Amino acid sequence: MQIAIVGTGYVGLVSGACFAEMGVEVTCVDIDIQKIENLKQGIIPIYEPGLDEMVIRNIKAGRLQFSTSLPEVLNDVEVVFSAVGTPPDKDGSADLQYVYEVARTIGRNMNKYVCVVTKSTVPVGTAYQVKTIIQEELDKRGVNIPFDVASNPEFLKEGDAINDFMSPDRVVVGIESDRTQKLMTQLYRPFLLNNFRVIFMDIPSAEMTKYAANAMLATRISFMNDIANLCERVGADVNMVRKGISSDNRIGTKFLYSGIGYGGSCFPKDVRALIKIAEKEGYTMRVLQSVDEVNELQKEVLYTKLHTLIPNGSLSGKTVALWGLSFKPNTDDMREAPSLVLIRKLLNAGCSIRAFDPVAVEEAQKAIERSNIDPALKERIYFAADIYDTVNDADALMLVTEWKEFRMPNWDIVKKLMKNHIVLDGRNIYDKKEMSELGFTYMGVGV
Repeated sequence: MQIAIVGTGYVGLVSGACFAEMGVEVTCVDIDIQKIENLKQGIIPIYEPGLDEMVIRNIKAGRLQFSTSLPEVLNDVEVVFSAVGTPPDKDGSADLQYVYEVARTIGRNMNKYVCVVTKSTVPVGTAYQVKTIIQEELDKRGVNIPFDVASNPEFLKEGDAINDFMSPDRVVVGIESDRTQKLMTQLYRPFLLNNFRVIFMDIPSAEMTKYAANAMLATRISFMNDIANLCERVGADVNMVRKGISSDNRIGTKFLYSGIGYGGSCFPKDVRALIKIAEKEGYTMRVLQSVDEVNELQKEVLYTKLHTLIPNGSLSGKTVALWGLSFKPNTDDMREAPSLVLIRKLLNAGCSIRAFDPVAVEEAQKAIERSNIDPALKERIYFAADIYDTVNDADALMLVTEWKEFRMPNWDIVKKLMKNHIVLDGRNIYDKKEMSELGFTYMGVGV
């Protein structure tokens, strides 16, 4: 089977590489000429474990190709996946201009049947709007060419995306024809030989499923962060509370870890987009409004804690070390990262910052450069070479992202290098008693 995937961002590139790995002939299309030229040479624009090797392997095998022209490949493929960006608009709703432009391009250039599958996260009704746009373009041309639309939302976790795609717990597909169901079954059967877990449904339900899934996971995170903040006030330990409630099989263990809030490309954007979808329908998503509010406040928790530990609460002239910058481990994604909130507040309070991340330093620098932080303040950020360089002469250390290499540092070295021995653990990966015995003033979240 031959397919095209429009958009070589996170979703499009991972999907293309994984389909090619299973023997599908894939052409990934993007209007960014430099990105396509780099991809042809095996230069990957994102960090995702295992993706580089998979892309290069399938380029060499001839199963994965790259192009800047959808019209040139359109009539050689049976399925076109639209995986272009849907960034949040100013009001938080999804910006669909790129999705609609793909539809127009298809309608203007198709000469045979094609199934157009929306893989981007889009509001309910988008696939039908795509169908309308394609039909309008065909009508302008005065041609009658059959086509189908479908919705196939992605459920990839950054840092483990290849495993998620190659061994999915489920594949959701919204369809409106038997022909589409046969095509999508053919595409996904190789991934699910032992347990076929493709869930076919109507298109609006598929579009809503993606938003509902991310909103539920975000809700669990914000709920536990709310519980953690209350635990601190009443003398409870959120880690014990988590163990107590997660043993209930109706609740389970996933996404119940307290910390400094969620970030990334999905949860913040999708929660806000779903709120906006509801507003347009005259309905208020009260739970999700609170989920978003709790999350934004949670990103400031370590900053607030630091104030309580510094004499007189004055941070001016203090040096703060940050371990981790990306919004989660195993990715260089800085979108909505809690570290950016901390950096802004610390700089505005007069602090100097020493920061380290195993892979996200370059993306962090770009994100800080794009931010509205005063350029003079940005000069007070030092990007360290390693974890020990980071803490040199620091008044406090903040664990922001739980990369594996931060789990067991040599605390004797850390203690010797730091000026003051304050450790703020934003992910609760250290033991409070042990840190106290080592001579550190330690604070986690909810403990």
